Amino acid sequence: MKIENLKDIDLNRLTRKSYGDDESLERRVAEILKRVREDGEEAIYQLTEEFDQVDLRQNGLRVSDEEFQRAYQEVNEEFILALRTAKGNILRYHEKQKRTSWLDPDSDGSILGQLLLPLKRVGIYVPGGTASYPSSVLMNALPAVVAGVKEIVMVSPPGLDGTLLPEVLVAAAEAGVTEVYKVGGAQGIAALAYGTEHISSVDKITGPGNIYVTLAKKQVFGIVDIDMLAGPSEILILADESGRPEELAADLLSQAEHDRLASAILVSPSRGLLEQTISEVERQLEDLPRAEIARASWETYGAAICVSDLAEGMDLANKIAPEHFELVVKDPYTWLGQVRNVGAVFLGRYSPEPVGDYFAGPNHVLPTGGTARFYSPLNVDTFMKKVSVIGYSEAALKRDAKQIALLARSEGLEAHARAVEARFK
Repeated sequence: MKIENLKDIDLNRLTRKSYGDDESLERRVAEILKRVREDGEEAIYQLTEEFDQVDLRQNGLRVSDEEFQRAYQEVNEEFILALRTAKGNILRYHEKQKRTSWLDPDSDGSILGQLLLPLKRVGIYVPGGTASYPSSVLMNALPAVVAGVKEIVMVSPPGLDGTLLPEVLVAAAEAGVTEVYKVGGAQGIAALAYGTEHISSVDKITGPGNIYVTLAKKQVFGIVDIDMLAGPSEILILADESGRPEELAADLLSQAEHDRLASAILVSPSRGLLEQTISEVERQLEDLPRAEIARASWETYGAAICVSDLAEGMDLANKIAPEHFELVVKDPYTWLGQVRNVGAVFLGRYSPEPVGDYFAGPNHVLPTGGTARFYSPLNVDTFMKKVSVIGYSEAALKRDAKQIALLARSEGLEAHARAVEARFK
């Protein structure tokens, strides 16, 4: 890894804006969705056997009560305590986001307002594969619980033994998930969107996954709502000379170990700090259990960028719009007002990214690939819809009828105008 200067940086490489731009994959995902839409659970069984080498006819599609009970027996008390503490933190944070319906009466007798209503049934996708993600269960399900969603359906790919990991099942039970199915990939998204013989369709799908999951969510949008199109994980750290190389390296690798496509970027005006951190990354990779994945990420999508000062570094961060943004500087709060385009900001050396991933309370389902320019983290509003309320009085309509009719006729919509005027003939 070499230190790069700002003028030489390829922002598209660092943000992976082309992630998912693959026509052959789009067609493959469309085929999977079509099979599930037309053949239901028979397609689910075939695809799960093809992709996961699991026979769901034998192992069961839905997680049973007995499997939940066994999961609790297979995890230790320390895990359950940590999970419940994290759950409490996440609930408290998201409770502060909840808004209420409102009505605004006018002196003329009319009432305007807005109803905020929870969605009835949502689906959450929890990744499987190379790692276990009980934290993703909490982060997707708990905001839905706070919003008032009654039916929370989870899908996740099974392991080779036809089961889900006990930590994931315990997290689902603790978070209030009402149904869990052992199906992943594009076929899992299809089951949630279209429904099958035993899985009722949902109103919205949330949660990150691999490229097949992302493209499937993209293609079913409109049939159901989705949260966002999540790509590989990202971290950008802006550090001054107060940064400690061993800590910065550990933070960079905390995201690089997620995925070969993950992005880990260090930005600093201190060339010495950049050099020391690069060396420290190499040292820490030597005994990292997921070193092969982390090294591939670091070498392909990692970067150490030298800027002239912190202001230039902040401008770069806002252009890249990273998922996770660490401000490891002497006084991070002085820079907070300049943060514009990031998914979550972590202030100071005692706020490493994993604090947000697991425990602090803010949601870790965050916009990636530069979409922090316009997307927000998963939140309570994600699981609610708004209904406008219009209750005009006779006096209000009589007052406004002429202008309403005028605007309707300006658009060539005579029936609109007459619908108002008919009240006063």
